[in-house]
Amino acid sequence: MDNSGSRTCIESVRDFFTSAKFLIYMGHALSTWGDRMWNFAVAVFLVELYGNSLLLTAVYGLVVAGSVLLLGAIIGDWVDRNPRLKVAQTSLLVQNSCVIVCGILLMVVFQFREQLVELYNGWILTTCYILVITIANIANLASTATSITIQRDWVVVVAGQDSSKLADMNATVRIIDQLTNILAPMLVGQIMAFGSHFVGCGFISGWNLCSMCLEYALLWKVYQKTPALAVKAGQKEQQQELKQLSPTRELENGQSPEESSQPLMNETSVVTDSPKQRGCCYQATEPLRTFKAGWVAYYNQNIFFAGMSLAFLYMTVLGFDCITTGYAYTQGLNGSVLSLLMGASAVSGICGTVAFTWVRKKCGLIRTGFISGVAQLSCLMLCVVSVFAPGSPFDLSVSPFQDLYTHLIGEKTLPEADHSLTSVLTGLNATTAAPAEELPPLQSYMSVSLLFAGVIAARVGLWSFDLTVTQLIQENVIESERGVINGVQNSMNYLLDLLHFIMVILAPNPEAFGLLVIISVSFVAMGHIMYFGFAFKSLGSRLFLCCSPEQKEETVDSPSLPTTV
Repeated sequence: MDNSGSRTCIESVRDFFTSAKFLIYMGHALSTWGDRMWNFAVAVFLVELYGNSLLLTAVYGLVVAGSVLLLGAIIGDWVDRNPRLKVAQTSLLVQNSCVIVCGILLMVVFQFREQLVELYNGWILTTCYILVITIANIANLASTATSITIQRDWVVVVAGQDSSKLADMNATVRIIDQLTNILAPMLVGQIMAFGSHFVGCGFISGWNLCSMCLEYALLWKVYQKTPALAVKAGQKEQQQELKQLSPTRELENGQSPEESSQPLMNETSVVTDSPKQRGCCYQATEPLRTFKAGWVAYYNQNIFFAGMSLAFLYMTVLGFDCITTGYAYTQGLNGSVLSLLMGASAVSGICGTVAFTWVRKKCGLIRTGFISGVAQLSCLMLCVVSVFAPGSPFDLSVSPFQDLYTHLIGEKTLPEADHSLTSVLTGLNATTAAPAEELPPLQSYMSVSLLFAGVIAARVGLWSFDLTVTQLIQENVIESERGVINGVQNSMNYLLDLLHFIMVILAPNPEAFGLLVIISVSFVAMGHIMYFGFAFKSLGSRLFLCCSPEQKEETVDSPSLPTTV
């Protein structure tokens, strides 16, 4: 019996490590690790290339955000129209090849920078900058396609019709994201610190070359182990799948249920058979029609308000990005403290991921989003309190455009008086950054302590809510529209993210940061109000009631929003 039990245990372990689910985890870990290393390093490289200035980094950020905003729907439509394996392999090869080429180009620039400056009055070097940003942007677009394909489609197919298994896989994927987001930048940062930027570029290029081969093999194994990936469901199968996940949608135009269940994006497929396709003008405007059809399809989804609620959470300065780091620096926190806070934030995010799976089993998917939203908003109230707490620099009498006005009129301020977020962020990336002791002494650390306590605690609700909306989109969008809907969702996220950077540019002073905090919390609140409307229309009064195990799946996965909002 013991040998039989031991053999069974060994076989179970072997089956898990050779299962499609585990292979997806491995492939995602390799892909995410490479992405995190590159995203961290490319910002550092661009700052170093342009004389410790944030100009190239800002241009790169705007190009990336604008590209995803404009091309998100088109990328998603391309994912929908092509076989799964072809899409995954193509996006994988393009992404890693672009990073490898970009890394080699940066190595050349770092090695021969002085010579390039003298050639054609520096135009060769400028061309290299343009090539780096362009190729890096293509890599990011390919990464977007990979994310849509694997995380939003393949994971759903591998999970089958098991909602609990899908939730567990989403949670595991998000934990991998959290861990790689901490460990990957630490590794490449140490390599650049003890080596050089040249060595860092070479390491990242070599990593992506090896990772590309392994990921390619893992994708092929997953594809072989999951026959359902080979065929995309037909319209009748998609309709049956939708009936299991959501009730029949109410029609406003008097169409039959069969007509209403047809995906909107198929309208473009019907049109492409027209003879007009042969015309140059028609082909030239096809991306515009795809863009429009994608946004219309997104607008008409029954989970439209849920997707919008997630996008609104990107309009915030309450995250561990360069904005929050710069503000913390103005408040006297050093790098050691900030690293500890970032670690605590990651742990909080992992706790939120684990909490999602537990709460979903107890309360159902839609209620989990409602509970997560309440938890996040409650924690963010600490951030609002921090604006008025002792030690807060909040002062609306100081013009937020003071620094811009000073530069325009040509006046120079004393170094110790220039503590705007813009100057601090530049200083953080400069080798001659002013030491922390030059900053004005604080009367109290209560304000900044409350701020970061709220931000860290809110990560639990944030990541749980993110997973809730992600799974709602996965379960309620028909297979033929998964790519385009997730592409538009990414575009919405980037749009709100862009707005939050514009907001910081308009009010860069620490004295105005408290106003940004209040605006951020307001946008988060508006997002959760949208979700509350979605949840109440889906469950009605049952939203505030505990459901029995027998009714759980029926009440959770059956949103009853109309097709047109």
